[in-house]
Amino acid sequence: MIVAFSVSPSGGEPDGGVSEAVARAVKVVRESGLPNSTNAMFTNIEGDSWDEVMDVVKRAVEAAGEGSSRVSLVLKADIRPGFSGQLEAKVDRIEAHLRES
Repeated sequence: MIVAFSVSPSGGEPDGGVSEAVARAVKVVRESGLPNSTNAMFTNIEGDSWDEVMDVVKRAVEAAGEGSSRVSLVLKADIRPGFSGQLEAKVDRIEAHLRES
C-alpha cells in the first residue's frame, strides 16, 4: 500500500512556515526504512501492511506536533494487496505513456 500524507502543526514559525516541524516528520519517515518520497505538498510512503505504514504515519504526526497543541493530517491511501515497488512503478508507467505521445 502507498500512503500520501501531509502533516502540519498549529502555530509554526514566525513567518507562518512549518518547515521545522515537517522536517521532524520526514525524518521519522526516512528512518523507517520504508520506500518514501517527499515533495512540496506530501510525503509518500510504501509498505506491505496497514500496521506497518500507519505506525510510521502516527510517529511522524507525533514528531511534527511536538510543542503544538493541535496538528492537522491529510491522508490518502492506495490499497492494492500483492503489489510492491509501486511508489516508483506507477510514475514509470505514466512517463512511458508520455514518451509514446
